[in-house]
Amino acid sequence: MNLLFLCTGNSCRSQMAEGWARHFADKSISPLQLEVRSAGLEAHGLNSRAVQAMARQGVDISQQTSDELNDEMIDWADMVVTVCSHADANCPLLPARINKRHLPFDDPATATGSDEDIDRKFDEVCRQIRDSVLIMLTDLTYELV
Repeated sequence: MNLLFLCTGNSCRSQMAEGWARHFADKSISPLQLEVRSAGLEAHGLNSRAVQAMARQGVDISQQTSDELNDEMIDWADMVVTVCSHADANCPLLPARINKRHLPFDDPATATGSDEDIDRKFDEVCRQIRDSVLIMLTDLTYELV
């Protein structure tokens, strides 16, 4: 299954979702044969705080790239998962064969306050994404059996 996570800028939430899906696939937590990518309606660059939040959870996303959604990615995908309301509302029309899901998360990049407050928000969203991706992969496994 080719799984594409989509966000507005492909800098935080979709990057973390891609990292968690890869992590679970690599750990054989899901028996699905997964290929995972992420993209944005725009490419804003990989957010260093997202990289740090994932590293605190033991997952390295530092080599992932921030990419803008293109036709090749849509052709490649079996499933598109939007992780923010803006991307969900502005997602291009997808071919009927593509399963689309929406898992909305707050944008941690908009967090304000001290560095600790901002890191806490990134960690919170990171854990929410982890839990949601694991549930989604578990559900997909049961749907395909």
